[in-house]
Amino acid sequence: MIKRIDNIKLAADKGEDKLREIVKKRAGGRLGYFRILKKSLDARDKENIFWLYSVAYSEHSEKDERPPLERLKNAPRVCIIGSGPAGLCCAVRLCERGYSPVIIERGGSVEERELATRAFFSERRLDEGCNVQFGEGGAGTFSDGKLNTQTKDGFNRDVLEIFARFGAPEEILYLNKPHIGSDRLKDVLKNIRRYIQSCGGKFLFNCKFTGFTAREGALKTVICRNTRSGEEFELEAAAAVLAVGHSARDTFRMLHESGVAMEPRDFAVGVRVEHLAGSISLAQYGRFAKFLPAADYKLVSHAHERTVFTFCMCPGGVVIPAASERGGVVVNGMSDFARDGANSNSALMVQLSRADFGGGLFDGMEFQRRLERAAFAAGGGDYRAPCQRFGDFLRDRPSDSFGSVRPTYAAGVNFAPLSQVLPAVAVSALKAAVPDMARRLHGFDDADALLTGVESRFSSPVRILRGADRQSVTVKNLYPCGEGSGYSGGITSSAADGIRTAEYLYELHKI
Repeated sequence: MIKRIDNIKLAADKGEDKLREIVKKRAGGRLGYFRILKKSLDARDKENIFWLYSVAYSEHSEKDERPPLERLKNAPRVCIIGSGPAGLCCAVRLCERGYSPVIIERGGSVEERELATRAFFSERRLDEGCNVQFGEGGAGTFSDGKLNTQTKDGFNRDVLEIFARFGAPEEILYLNKPHIGSDRLKDVLKNIRRYIQSCGGKFLFNCKFTGFTAREGALKTVICRNTRSGEEFELEAAAAVLAVGHSARDTFRMLHESGVAMEPRDFAVGVRVEHLAGSISLAQYGRFAKFLPAADYKLVSHAHERTVFTFCMCPGGVVIPAASERGGVVVNGMSDFARDGANSNSALMVQLSRADFGGGLFDGMEFQRRLERAAFAAGGGDYRAPCQRFGDFLRDRPSDSFGSVRPTYAAGVNFAPLSQVLPAVAVSALKAAVPDMARRLHGFDDADALLTGVESRFSSPVRILRGADRQSVTVKNLYPCGEGSGYSGGITSSAADGIRTAEYLYELHKI
């Protein structure tokens, strides 16, 4: 019989072997089955920081396996457009249900993406088809691989189990703030690809979704073009899952022109802020910092009429070039699993509304593009990013030297006032918010902290309207899904959306 113990406290300077000893003692000296269910860090009191655990155990060995899912015998063809978290997890669940999905991806495989991004980071040669935004794994491939989410979706656990099954660290199943790390995520994606292929599924890399045909308001075929050869082809499909991500601007326009109902969305823009990782850890953990992984943070400020918040915080990480269009600069953050870099960075975002960029369907998208082009110009016109010390930003003066914090942006930075890039309302909001945030995180307003812009791809600027049946409200058999649909954000919620879509298709087709 499996038993459970909650709220086991373990001092931050104690190893996890001590936890097993505690549980074994509770079990009367016999421990056949042991599993960590939850692990979180309580750092509210810097003089008494501890890990908090929930565990399952038994005196005897126990099986801990889920029964296999029911499968369709003659599953129809489903095309999945996009191989980000939503598309891949949808494909995995469809495979488990007896399908052999076809994944259409405008970018390349992980192996191709590594070569393309390396060339961009070091030589500033941008491949518009294969980059940080487009390709196997989606934008999350070059990130921290964070799997925490604020949503309460019942499929969140399934997402974690899928990633762990294909090579992610087992700890993601119980950590309060799980992450895979960009270095490990690439191998996970390769393993997922092999599994899908073993189930008869196919990956069509470097293939752009260019349109579809419909009959009586229902999708019948998917039209694609191989971006390397120029070959155009058409695939019949019982359903097409639209998991294109937040940066497929040309696809959004094509869908609109094809009669797919959409609406504009509010979003946020901002910069990446970099501090020394050691400074953040010391501020968060005090004397326990040396015993703990690099610290993270999550901050919100209402000191200005516009809400400012941190997002995608990367402890011990780097700021990366994330452009997908020529003539634009976009920044993002990434951490490896070890999170052992000299700096920590986070997106520092200002919430905007349609009053700031216009109420037209694509006004937000074009607003993002203008910011990216302004950043490109301010950076010197060669994909270097505009950068400014926070102390100089606050005083409206250009930076001319670095202090204690050195930039990690791989393509290089150029000193430039960020007021040349960001809208005035964002500049004033950041000036008010950072000192306010420093009241909760000591040193956050360090004059040497670096601001690098522009972070413009926070979320999709449009929403592809879908009904309760998860289909487009104007085109049947078309299933908007994931971050690009405007209904989710981040790896976990997007992946859960993909699984839910797969389950809906299974229930529909088994009738």
